[in-house]
Amino acid sequence: MKWLHKYVDRLLNLFWGIGILLLLWFLLQITVVATFRIPTDSMQPTLLPGDNILVNKSIMGARIFDIWDMAEEKEVEIHRLPGMGKVKRNDVLVFHYPYPHKSDSLSMHLLKYYVKRCIALPGDTMGIRKGYYYIKGMDEPIGNVEAQERIARLDKEDARGIVMDTYPWDKYIDWTIQDFGPLHVPAAGQTVAMDSTTVKLYRNLVEWEQKKPLSWRADKVYLDDSLIQEYRFQENYYFVGGDYMENSKDSRYWGLLPEPYIVGVATRIWKSVDKSTGKTRWDRVMKKIE
Repeated sequence: MKWLHKYVDRLLNLFWGIGILLLLWFLLQITVVATFRIPTDSMQPTLLPGDNILVNKSIMGARIFDIWDMAEEKEVEIHRLPGMGKVKRNDVLVFHYPYPHKSDSLSMHLLKYYVKRCIALPGDTMGIRKGYYYIKGMDEPIGNVEAQERIARLDKEDARGIVMDTYPWDKYIDWTIQDFGPLHVPAAGQTVAMDSTTVKLYRNLVEWEQKKPLSWRADKVYLDDSLIQEYRFQENYYFVGGDYMENSKDSRYWGLLPEPYIVGVATRIWKSVDKSTGKTRWDRVMKKIE
């Protein structure tokens, strides 16, 4: 029976080895890297449908939260492990879509992910002028310039099928994808004066942070029943945009992205399969995402 004991010992060692590898891979997925498949063309030409991307969580720091509460769509408290760097303009971010249920109420859905390019960082003042993104105090181009050139050339005839109106969807502010802003992107600790315009721009963020209604009544701003003249933000926010600007549901339409919703920074395409043919696009395998 010695051979049987030897066989069982080897089998147990194999199971233990596989279990440890699976545990390490699980921990790696939680804390360092994750993979996602691109289903749409909103980031074309940088990312194509069928691309599978690696997402670095360690730059911002991996998030820790109660996954079961989130699965039941309860409000969750999100914490981050220490990060190894910071998000930069033009980084490609993977994040939970902030408005899966209501267009005016932030919530985080466990399985609804978006991939967009970071256009503006916390503390930036940004806008769109004649179709082109700009950041106050910065001269370098931002985002997909070729797509911005196409947006700049749009007229009423060309714009059929393209949504021109944008966030905050207000006839008095009247922003479009060709003329947007200026919009200040709040950073944690920054204070913004509250008036009839900033209530419209930041209501969803303030109400998400405070869990209280923000309103403009009788020419005054109220947070619940408290009269306020300014508001100090508790979180960092980002403005994100798709590279294929004619067909991208991004910050131009739904507003600013809270930092806790960000999963990480997309770094490489590790696999790419043409959805129409099922064939691997070998020229895209391990391509750096820029």
